[in-house]
Amino acid sequence: MMPTTPPAPGSPTGAQWVIAHGHQEVVVTEIGATLRTYTVGGRHVVQGFGIDQWSHAGRGQVLAPWPNRLGDGRYEFRGMVAQAALDEPDLGNAIHGLVRWLPWTLEAQAQNVVTARCPLRPTPGFPFLLDLRVEYRLGREGLVVTTTAANPGDVPLPFGLGFHPYLAVGEGRVDTAVLRLPGRKRLVLDARALPTGEVQPVAGTELDFTSARAVGPTRMDTAFTDLERDEEGRAWAAIEDLEGRRTLLWVDRRFAYLMCYTGDTVADEAQRRTAIAVEPMTCPPDALRSGTDLVVLEPGESWRGAWGIRPE
Repeated sequence: MMPTTPPAPGSPTGAQWVIAHGHQEVVVTEIGATLRTYTVGGRHVVQGFGIDQWSHAGRGQVLAPWPNRLGDGRYEFRGMVAQAALDEPDLGNAIHGLVRWLPWTLEAQAQNVVTARCPLRPTPGFPFLLDLRVEYRLGREGLVVTTTAANPGDVPLPFGLGFHPYLAVGEGRVDTAVLRLPGRKRLVLDARALPTGEVQPVAGTELDFTSARAVGPTRMDTAFTDLERDEEGRAWAAIEDLEGRRTLLWVDRRFAYLMCYTGDTVADEAQRRTAIAVEPMTCPPDALRSGTDLVVLEPGESWRGAWGIRPE
C-alpha cells in the first residue's frame, strides 16, 4: 500500500490518496472522494485545485445521489416526500447531490488503485439507505473510474450519478481548443437550467460537436444525450489543445448523458473558460422530479457503471 499524503494543517479536503502508474499520477481526496489532480509527466490532464483549497464549481467531484440540478430541492418517490437544501439559491435548486461534501472511508489502496466508500444514511434530502463505492484505477489506458451503488435498506430508492472533471486545455483558453462530443441531441433548459422536456437535434447548430472543431465563442452549460457509441458501448469525447495534446473521455452504457460546461460563470474570473467540464451523468438534470432515466434500486440490489479519461 502506498502511503497517503497527510493533510496539511487545516486542510479542507482531508487525507490525500495518491496513486500512480508510469508517468501518471492521481490524487483523490478524503472529502467527497474528489479527483483533485490527474497529471502525466507533470502535465495537467484535468484542471484541479491545490491541497490547501477546496473544490469550487464542482471541480472533480462525485455527484450523487443526483447529478446536476434538482428544482426546488423537493421531490416525491413512491409516496415519500423529500426536501433537500437549496445550495443554488439564486435559481432555487439543490445541486449535485450530497456526497461531494462528506468524508469517504478508504477501503483499499495499492500503487495504482484506490477505493473509497460512502454510506449514505437517511436525511431530509434523501430519506434512504445507499452504499456507494468508487474505484480510481490507473493503467496503460489512463484512468478508469468504477462506481458501485447498493441498496442495503428494506425499501426501494431512486438514484442518479454524475462526475465533474474539468478537462485541461493547456495554457490557452477553451476558445482555441478543438472539441468533439458524441451527443447528437441536447436537452432544452429553462431559465433555472432545468429541462423543459424538449429534446433537440444538434445538427446544424453551434452545439454540434459530433465532428471535432474549435470551440470558438460557443458558451455551454448543456446536457447532451443520444450519444454515439462504439462496438463496446462506449461513447467518446475528446479535447485537443493548441500544442496538439489530446485527452479522451469515455462513458459506458450506464451513462446516457454528458453535461458540457465551458466555465463562463465560474466565480473566479481568472479560471473562466480555462477548462471544459465534460460530466458523465446517468440521468438528466431534475431526474428525481421527472423520473427520466432514474435508476431504481430495490432492497438488496446493486448497480455498477464506469467511465474514464485517456491522455494521448
